[in-house]
Amino acid sequence: MASVKSNKLLKALTQVSAWTGLSRVFGLIRDIATTSLLGASVFHDIFVVTLKIPNLFRRFFAEGAFNQAFIPIYSDYQKSENEKDIYNFLNALAGSFLSVLFFFTLIVLLIAPIFIFIFAPGFYFDDFKKDLAVDILRIMFPYLALISLVAFSSGIQNSHDRFSLPAFTPLIFNISLIIAAVYLAPKFSVPVFALAWGVLAAGFMQLLIHIIALKKINRLPKPTLNWSHPGLKKFITLVFPAILAGGIIQINLLIDTIFASLLQTGSPTWLYVSDRLIQFPMGLFAIAIGTVLLPTLSKIDITQNKNLFISELQKGQRFVLFIGLPSFIGLYLCSVDLISTIFLRGEFSSYDVQQSSLSLMAFSIGLPFFMLMKVLTPAFFARKDSKTPMYVALLSLVLNAFLNYLLAFELGLGHIGIAVGSSIAAVISVVILEVILVKDGLINLINPFNKFNFSILIPSILVIIFLNYSSQFFDFFDLNQTERVLALLFKVTISIFIYFIISRIIRGYSFKEFLN
Repeated sequence: MASVKSNKLLKALTQVSAWTGLSRVFGLIRDIATTSLLGASVFHDIFVVTLKIPNLFRRFFAEGAFNQAFIPIYSDYQKSENEKDIYNFLNALAGSFLSVLFFFTLIVLLIAPIFIFIFAPGFYFDDFKKDLAVDILRIMFPYLALISLVAFSSGIQNSHDRFSLPAFTPLIFNISLIIAAVYLAPKFSVPVFALAWGVLAAGFMQLLIHIIALKKINRLPKPTLNWSHPGLKKFITLVFPAILAGGIIQINLLIDTIFASLLQTGSPTWLYVSDRLIQFPMGLFAIAIGTVLLPTLSKIDITQNKNLFISELQKGQRFVLFIGLPSFIGLYLCSVDLISTIFLRGEFSSYDVQQSSLSLMAFSIGLPFFMLMKVLTPAFFARKDSKTPMYVALLSLVLNAFLNYLLAFELGLGHIGIAVGSSIAAVISVVILEVILVKDGLINLINPFNKFNFSILIPSILVIIFLNYSSQFFDFFDLNQTERVLALLFKVTISIFIYFIISRIIRGYSFKEFLN
């Protein structure tokens, strides 16, 4: 039975990672197109900051809080196998969710300048920046309602072990933005408006595909307003703590955005570029395993099968550590190489590369901990405990805000200080979550001198030696575009080869056996 569940988990993870990886590649192409079009200009600053506003609420209400609260409850309804109860719950939840999204979107459109003041105070007191930001926000914000409904659909499909379509959906967003940047932008006197309309169009296309998918599995809700439904009441009690607990990283990124808008022009773009590269391994591995892990853990009766719960959680942690440590090393030591190869073109200058690489190095320190958070929080939500992660999130919020102010302004580190603050906050949050899970008996402490640790530490040290040695042969600012690509491919390929081959030799058995 454990072997079957392990194979199922790995199969689902493979599906999610494959589609997510393809989406991330197109996401990089999208960022190349937009940064080449706008550079680190005021227009790009405004676009990335205003896009973060609907994206923040999307990750709170949809990807984060919604699914963290929804999937465990929906899994309980599935266990009952009562189709009428399942439909009544889905219909009541869909009706309430739609009404909240409608009124919230309407309010934001009416008071958009206030939201610019809250989320980007550095723009508000410049009339040109404020007016442009308000116009862009009003075009893009309805995307929140569309993509939140997509997340609702994704939660349903993930609960039915259908992971491919939800993982594929972000690809549509990236393709829409690429088309907008390459083909529509030249037709606009202010090109950034083309990107805004591209965001909205992506939301409509994503929702349409999900409506078709839900009809195929006979789970398309018929929204009804039934606020007294017991399942809806249970959902509401879980979702509000989950808004904080499920979005620790996003809240901290919001704080980063607010402080960045108060710094010199270009700071929001430099942080955005750094974050995009951090999000590549995050989405490809950590978010993928978190997406699969929540429904997997939710289906386990912990009172009857605690060991299986512990085993699945351990696999998730081992997987992200196995990937997270070399990802940190690569992003830290190859920060200039990566950013210059991907973004050094058009309006994005070598100075922008240098500034972005510094914040990428700072963010990369926290990468393994950002990844671990995506694995640890499902262990709480699967047990319908949303308060513990919420308290940790509140602590992280306060700490991140304090560190941002201290490092960025008092110590004068600027955007680099913002990235350092986020990484420190992530480290402390993960340590607290790990300690709590150990006390709950859901993480078993083992001898640190074990084969797993050696199989990631020794190859990681060898990769560090190789990357430091090889850096003396390449100056990426002096290379042309083709040479940069070839040099980066050489360094990455050799590093991957060293890491995986040495790790395989040390552990002595396959990766699937290694996880088990």
